Amino acid sequence: MTSSRTSLLLLLAVATLALLGITGYRPYDRATWLLEVLPVLIALPLLALTWRRYPLTTLLYVCIFIHGVILMVGGMYTYARVPVGFQVAEWLHLQRNPYDKLGHLFQGFAPALIAREILLRGAYVRGRKMLFFLVTSVVLAISATYELLEWWTALAFGQGADDFLGTQGDPWDTQSDMFCALLGALLAQLGLARWQDRQIAALPRPKA
Repeated sequence: MTSSRTSLLLLLAVATLALLGITGYRPYDRATWLLEVLPVLIALPLLALTWRRYPLTTLLYVCIFIHGVILMVGGMYTYARVPVGFQVAEWLHLQRNPYDKLGHLFQGFAPALIAREILLRGAYVRGRKMLFFLVTSVVLAISATYELLEWWTALAFGQGADDFLGTQGDPWDTQSDMFCALLGALLAQLGLARWQDRQIAALPRPKA
């Protein structure tokens, strides 16, 4: 592993920890923040434990970091109250804050690259068409599971889960969330597949 790559990964790790501290200091709602950043709290130690034994591509680490930033900012303000979302809504003449759709777009984007990298490196799939289909299916399964978790959270916490759900009165919020995840998966595969392939080829073999 090159020193520049190691430095970048350390920078991403430190930035993630700093953002966790900043966004968690005085969030709009502590429970919502915890629910939103839970994937970051799970992913960070896993990536730290595996970065030598099973290093991922730099592209994938950066995409995971960007996804984490989106989650942490959304957790700090709640998705319906993120300031930049109001600006976008004003520019596009939207009736609701669209920041949560960015989150769901990356909920498809980053997991697509994760699934693709695992399937390719493990030689689990033969044929690019089947790889594309399976990666897209994995992303949709993850998105559907997340929507089920939101539903179960709403049942468990009642009115207190409104900020976590972030529907903003949209009866089709669940469907549009899954559609955004699908778009993210398609964009990731169509736009970054070759770049990821080159980086996978340059990776050292995982250590036993």
